[in-house]
Amino acid sequence: MTMMKSRTTSLWLCLALLVVAAACKKSETTTGTSTAPVRVTDVSLGRAIGGDKAITDSTDKFKPNDTIYASVATDGSAASATLRAKWTFEGGQTVDDSSRTIAPSGNARTEFHIAKPDGWPAGKYKLEVFLNNESAKTKDFEVEAR
Repeated sequence: MTMMKSRTTSLWLCLALLVVAAACKKSETTTGTSTAPVRVTDVSLGRAIGGDKAITDSTDKFKPNDTIYASVATDGSAASATLRAKWTFEGGQTVDDSSRTIAPSGNARTEFHIAKPDGWPAGKYKLEVFLNNESAKTKDFEVEAR
């Protein structure tokens, strides 16, 4: 009889521990401490960027001698993720293609830029941002004639 009572007590103890563990997991989820996968939330373009990597002079029309900045906003967490910025001119001619490895935990910004000291040709351009080799956002912009 004592052995059966001991097994019943052990069974109830194990059940109680499972309930407590499940309650702790639910508490983590509802308080926002669980992690969400990283995602691109915004891409901004401009002529200047601040120390926080946010655009300070936003525009989608540039002059030939401008340095063109992109600020890529992400949200979520990842031990490692790759952001890639592919800049193209009119018919798809690649102007620049560069990558940054990030390890975000929450909201973050990553900066990319292109410059051409002898001046960009006038025309229509596109920036496509990839997250882990998947297209995430695109931005169209223009370089106006002098």
